[in-house]
Amino acid sequence: MAQAPDSTRPLNGLLIGTASAATQIEGGDRNNQWWEWAQTPGNVADGSSPERANDHWNRWREDNELMAELGFPIARVGLEWSRIEPSPGEFDHAALDRYREELGDLVDKGIKPLVTLHHFSNPLWLQHRGQWTNPGAVDTFLRYARVAVGALKDLVDEWVTLNEPNVYATQAHLFREAPPADVSPGSLVRVLRHMAIAHVRAYTLIHAVQPDATVTIAHHLRDFAPMNPRNPLHRAFTRLNQWAFNDVVTDAFGLGRFTSLLGRSPLPEGRYADVIGLNYYSRTAVTGPSDGVFPGVPVNDLGWEIWPQGLVTCARSLHERLGVPVWITENGCADNGSATELERFRPRFLAEHLGAILDSGLPIERYYHWCFVDNWEWAEGEVQRFGIVHNDYETQTRTVKPSGRMLAEVVAEGALTPSIIEQYSAGQEYPRADGSSRPA
Repeated sequence: MAQAPDSTRPLNGLLIGTASAATQIEGGDRNNQWWEWAQTPGNVADGSSPERANDHWNRWREDNELMAELGFPIARVGLEWSRIEPSPGEFDHAALDRYREELGDLVDKGIKPLVTLHHFSNPLWLQHRGQWTNPGAVDTFLRYARVAVGALKDLVDEWVTLNEPNVYATQAHLFREAPPADVSPGSLVRVLRHMAIAHVRAYTLIHAVQPDATVTIAHHLRDFAPMNPRNPLHRAFTRLNQWAFNDVVTDAFGLGRFTSLLGRSPLPEGRYADVIGLNYYSRTAVTGPSDGVFPGVPVNDLGWEIWPQGLVTCARSLHERLGVPVWITENGCADNGSATELERFRPRFLAEHLGAILDSGLPIERYYHWCFVDNWEWAEGEVQRFGIVHNDYETQTRTVKPSGRMLAEVVAEGALTPSIIEQYSAGQEYPRADGSSRPA
């Protein structure tokens, strides 16, 4: 039963931390496809590239120390494949040593790392070979995974193989929002098929190397709802979108169960997720295959609906389908602040989403907020800010936002309390949607 917002909600074992992706924070790497993509004017909204980002490659000690000061016990972090394997089959052990140093420092500070092997970013040489449309990408990814896990297994025993394969495929092969912007349904299906095979085989590989490891994917789910519930077309597309975007991926990656969309499975059915990672951001108002927003609903600065109930809906769907605990591997909002404030509504967002989790009764064990420090946000560049720590890109100065202090207090208190909610979110208002469509 949901508790009143004026009551104290104990965390009851829920661990809270933040999530990040290597390409979005590290800077300094020109060997991935996103750097190449950003060189073409118009591909990134503000003309920036991941070459600057947060300079985390050099400033990781500062970021780790700040994370420890805030008291977070967990962190989702990523590896940059292009740094580790700069040429096919050639591995940079200095880069692996650098990651060992960063991860070891987290462990020494009492912060448990959840490490992502692939988060949207490919080495240029793989991209130029057809990236994940090429069936050879499966064995190539396994080669990289074997080396990375083998090098880091004494520090890391929690792994995300692939981040948001459905988003990766649709943005690159349906919506022209990511490289290679090859609009091709056939390519989209091939990417999902090859990534599913890669995950299942990587799951088996990692467990062979680390029998007690925890292995999963970070699966992006949306809460789909018909724009007009009386419109049969809207209802039909809602079911289709739910199946194609959410369920097909859940079954293929989590159970090795391929639908007709992905073709005949070469894998035995089973369970290939020890927990399931859920990346949840928004609800979609469905009129067709596009991604719409209900008129007048609260939205973030990217125009995405703020709908905490959807997190619970999606988490329940995953738990019922796979029968494993749920980790919220990403959840956050673009709050770009104002001329006088670092943020306008993120603390309210956090209070509502954490409250929904704690009231749900579901086995949700972790919450990784996206993200720690404002980062390079793919096709949006540096403008959209998701962090609980502000980054001045010109000086790379970090400043903790109110939301960061709020999360630190929730962790220290072991509860989401009315006083914390009041202190940080009182009077905050969300922007409202104007009823226009938004990009997927």
